[in-house]
Amino acid sequence: MHKNHASGGQLLNFNREVQHPSQLGQLCGSDRLFRDRYAIHRLLGRGGFGVTFLAQDITQPESPYCVIKQLFPKASDEAALKRARKCFAREAKTLHQLGNHSQIPALFDYFEAEGEFYLVQEYVEGMTLTKEIRRYGTFSETKVKLFLSEILPLLQFIHYQGVIHRDIKPPNILRRQSDRKLVLIDFGAVKEKLAETTAALDQQTTTTSTNFVGTLGFAPPEQLSLRPVYGSDLYALGITCIYLLTGRTPLQLQTNPETGEICWRNFIQVGDYLAEIIDKLIKPSTRERYRSAKEALHTLDLEGHIDSLANCMMTKPLSGKESRPPVEEPGQYLPPAVRTAIAIRNRLARMKQNRPSW
Repeated sequence: MHKNHASGGQLLNFNREVQHPSQLGQLCGSDRLFRDRYAIHRLLGRGGFGVTFLAQDITQPESPYCVIKQLFPKASDEAALKRARKCFAREAKTLHQLGNHSQIPALFDYFEAEGEFYLVQEYVEGMTLTKEIRRYGTFSETKVKLFLSEILPLLQFIHYQGVIHRDIKPPNILRRQSDRKLVLIDFGAVKEKLAETTAALDQQTTTTSTNFVGTLGFAPPEQLSLRPVYGSDLYALGITCIYLLTGRTPLQLQTNPETGEICWRNFIQVGDYLAEIIDKLIKPSTRERYRSAKEALHTLDLEGHIDSLANCMMTKPLSGKESRPPVEEPGQYLPPAVRTAIAIRNRLARMKQNRPSW
């Protein structure tokens, strides 16, 4: 959804390369309108599922810019196409519901034309985090914390709607030019469901889809096995944080052969608190990651209250058995502040014990 100029020669080559004739490609840069309302300006991107163009809706006041995504279904007969229509409508309605959030592009329209499906979405002018890193350099620790504090509530909203994004990565996160807010783009839901439905019908079977949606390096093991969960987005978010801090892509990082965990701390020095949050986000096992975006956000927010909560506990040095922190025995009541302080003390102790020696 960001500006990406393409020459006329590139567009001609593109039109020859796609397997399906692209009506939008033929209209690009011409005076003819698509559906008597959209002026097609230029190619924004393409992939295995379809193409994306920048357009203007001339029927609306001030002719606002929009993005038109043309999806190429793989249906080969009428029965498959009928099922694909229902699936497309269902997933488009999900995108429309997600678009109610101010940091997700709104879905203006969706329709079918000549056996192909189209989405018309809000055009967000801004710079992806990938381009931001290339232009201005890596993020500071403080800036990554601000990034997490803005993205985690957005993921919480998405997951509450029952949606897994499946492709969280810097190119899919824009910083909107108008207000500097982060915007999440390119949801894989429609593309995956459409491919899954038409492919299954073409093969006269209802087996699990073999269409992987995501990006190697950012996708966790369970997503590579075609079993994504909400925690898959949290994993990709953790990898994104590492990229923002180090400027290194996942494929430039090594993994511990014994644990499968990514080795990233030797590239950058950050505080133990943030490092522990990132380490938990990128755990290979879903059971070891945060249970939800809300839990990760709560942990992030706790950092500023560690000192005050720790003061809720006794600070006078004790000896012997009294030196151990209080433990809540069955039937014994401890105030919430004390329980939180105990948890924080234990966390700090683990962080100190697990701190790398380099």
